Amino acid sequence: MSGYRKLGRTSSQRKALLRNQVTNLLYHGKITTTEAKAKEIRSIAEKLITLAVKEKDNFTEVEVTAKVPKKDENGKRVKKDENGKRVTVFDEVTKTIKKDNPSRLNARRKMLSVLYPVVAVPADGRKVRSNTVNVDMAKMMFEEIAPKYAGRNGGYTRMIKCGARRGDGAETVIIELV
Repeated sequence: MSGYRKLGRTSSQRKALLRNQVTNLLYHGKITTTEAKAKEIRSIAEKLITLAVKEKDNFTEVEVTAKVPKKDENGKRVKKDENGKRVTVFDEVTKTIKKDNPSRLNARRKMLSVLYPVVAVPADGRKVRSNTVNVDMAKMMFEEIAPKYAGRNGGYTRMIKCGARRGDGAETVIIELV
């Protein structure tokens, strides 16, 4: 007896399917799928959420100084002449950043090994490449999902049965974050 469901696919196809569905579940909060797939997705998603909850406050804040190009009122870089060359003028800016401790960095890498990159499309529905934004799923896990489940010991997902699918009669469920 195997320790997981094979879902009628090769190992690479199965891994890609589960990664895709786990990513969509965590990004959207709810997906509809078959019962067998949902049970596999649930185990993966709950492990990732547990990892995020455990490591959510494990960072240090560090002040860094960065050189940022100075810009005029039109948003263009300010240039000056220096020894016959046009050189960009830079300002020194101090920022506070979050630096992951080693165990949180390891947790982030484990999450990114499972989650696919997500590209958010603007709400107006126009799929223009310049309007899209790359979503950092690991950051979303630590900052949005983990605080929501901080006081909870497991049981982060819920499955609601929807009945049989029309085409093949497979039992479908809605799996959602609680």
